[in-house]
Amino acid sequence: MVEKLLGHWKLESSENFDEYMKAMKVNIVLRKIGNSITSYFEICKDGDTWTLHITSTFKNQTLVFKLGEPVDETTLDGRKCKSTFTVEGNVLAQQQDAVNSSDTSSKYEYEVREDGKLYLTCISVPTNVVSTRIFLPYTP
Repeated sequence: MVEKLLGHWKLESSENFDEYMKAMKVNIVLRKIGNSITSYFEICKDGDTWTLHITSTFKNQTLVFKLGEPVDETTLDGRKCKSTFTVEGNVLAQQQDAVNSSDTSSKYEYEVREDGKLYLTCISVPTNVVSTRIFLPYTP
């Protein structure tokens, strides 16, 4: 059930995140920042409209979307994308298609597993470099 995703989440750990950012062509300065900050998610749903708030000490981002409908997105590292969210079983999947041919596309999978943690799997589409980021539920 993707409803388990709803709520507030705080980054606990990351695996292979620097390699993922390299595959996404993120510069060294932004990679250092990305590896050192704690990120927070708030995932909300109102009817068929979802909202994903991403906050950190570096940048904040809010995405409002409906399943299956592409939305314009400027990523935290500055890439322009068209993102489409779908539900695949217990997973909220985000296909992030780069608008500029020099940028890289990616896929994200948000899933709450049996341990109650949110697992964000980040996949660089052309290289298949994978990172897993683990978030804990928290009360703001």
